[in-house]
Amino acid sequence: MPYPSPYPPIDIPVVDLWKFLFENEKREFPDDKVIYQDADTLRSYTYAEIKSTAITFGTGLRASFDWKKGDVLALFAPNDIDIPPVLWGTHWAGGVVTPANPAYTADELAFQLKKTRARFLVTHMSCLDVAVNAAAKVGLPDDCIVLLGTERHPALKYKHFSSVRNLSGATRYRRARIDPKKDLAFLVFSSGTTGVPKGVILSHYNIVSNILQLKAGEEGNLTCNGGPDGKGDRMLAFLPFFHVYGLTCLIHSSMYSGYHLYVMPKFDIERWCAHVQNYRITFSYVVPPVILLLAKHPAVSKYDLSSLRMMNSGAAPLTSELLEAMHSRIKIGAKQGYGLSECSPTTHTLSWKDWHRKVGSVGKLLPNMEVKYMTNPEDGSAPVEVPAGQTGEVYLRGPNVFSGYLDNPTATAGCLSADGWFCTGDVGHQDEEGNLYITDRVKELIKYKGFQVAPAELEGYLASHPDVDDAAVIGIESEQHGSEVPRAYIVLKPGVQKGDKTAENIANWLAGKVAPYKRLRGGVIFIDSIPKSQSGKILRRVLKDMIKKENSKAKAKL
Repeated sequence: MPYPSPYPPIDIPVVDLWKFLFENEKREFPDDKVIYQDADTLRSYTYAEIKSTAITFGTGLRASFDWKKGDVLALFAPNDIDIPPVLWGTHWAGGVVTPANPAYTADELAFQLKKTRARFLVTHMSCLDVAVNAAAKVGLPDDCIVLLGTERHPALKYKHFSSVRNLSGATRYRRARIDPKKDLAFLVFSSGTTGVPKGVILSHYNIVSNILQLKAGEEGNLTCNGGPDGKGDRMLAFLPFFHVYGLTCLIHSSMYSGYHLYVMPKFDIERWCAHVQNYRITFSYVVPPVILLLAKHPAVSKYDLSSLRMMNSGAAPLTSELLEAMHSRIKIGAKQGYGLSECSPTTHTLSWKDWHRKVGSVGKLLPNMEVKYMTNPEDGSAPVEVPAGQTGEVYLRGPNVFSGYLDNPTATAGCLSADGWFCTGDVGHQDEEGNLYITDRVKELIKYKGFQVAPAELEGYLASHPDVDDAAVIGIESEQHGSEVPRAYIVLKPGVQKGDKTAENIANWLAGKVAPYKRLRGGVIFIDSIPKSQSGKILRRVLKDMIKKENSKAKAKL
């Protein structure tokens, strides 16, 4: 039988994000409270400024671009405090936002623009060349590309988003009517094992649900008006806003709950430490590689991090050894959470009081959700439910679970049942208190520092290399990087010489075609044949077993 969340059910209003955030009669903080602040320049937005800027942008879309309900705006930029008003201005106008990784190549961005049929592209000067190139590939006109951030285009060819407004004022526009459960808020892209990124359909109700579920899961530990100065919690945001982790846990949760969010465009350990010290940061969402740096980087000792009350680590597993090493050095706790893009994203979070008692667990299921654990038969027979204490594949159901993949009914049917159960592809079990332990991953995705890398995508590129006959890619654990890294196993074409030079050439060739996080940091290994099943499926477990044997031999020699 399915297991409900150990938390009591919460009331989730059936409203769109605009009404939820900007027409909230129970809001506990004033209009002039600063919500978003650039950690480097101190440029900021108050709650009221976000609202007015979003309305101005939304009316500008309607007035100047004949914006219709359901039109898609693509966002291609590093973290910036201008992103929130762009998001909600789009929603005010009835649009959908599809955020894209600013590390994408033009081809990767063009794929997302085409797939979502995006009508508008908001970018940053640092990303403009790639954005313009990608837009040209899909026929998106230059006047539909605008900039955010403090930099302006030197020739003023591309407008700033703040200039997108209802200039004539001849027509008064009203906020678009939204069906919270049916209308899309975001199209976020999640890598699939097929190698083709899939558009995850997230409704307004999905995101509203997860904001409230997250708040309940924090059990009152985060506030907008507590602490020694009465100004509430201060968070440091470096997790990418293009990812649903950053979208929900940072942008939306801060706006709803009134947390002060200091925004970093990208992560740097010394700047992160300096910001924690200077702004007396109390809470930060992190990923395991950051925990690794806090445990080992020499510069950390120069800073006073004592204002931090807790950190939350997600996006990839956090080992007990790494957690202990970090805590013994800086005396700050870090709890884990678990989620997936398809769940908006968070499904589990560890209680603050349990961060040290339940090391290795991602915590309890959030309110209004159900979980069940199923077998994953290799013979093709139907999965069977197992008790929660036994290991099984994790299936989830709740108001935050997506409705499907964009234009991909086959992929949707493969993981989402008609009655709303989502098959996560992760394997785990829960203890008697309801804490989940993830033990394995059925899915083949590689997680490099929280970024998802699809092996099949890299294999597709490698197969097109003139020297490559066949290829397989797996993730290997890297102590240096504090995460999994992609490694390629290559069968060379007859006559091609094996060696370091050939391996380097192939790795560099691939690096020129993909985003930096997809590079072969685990190296290139030449083998005689790729292990495959009778149906032609790559047997990645055989390659992983080879690595285990190599590691065992290496340890035996020590």
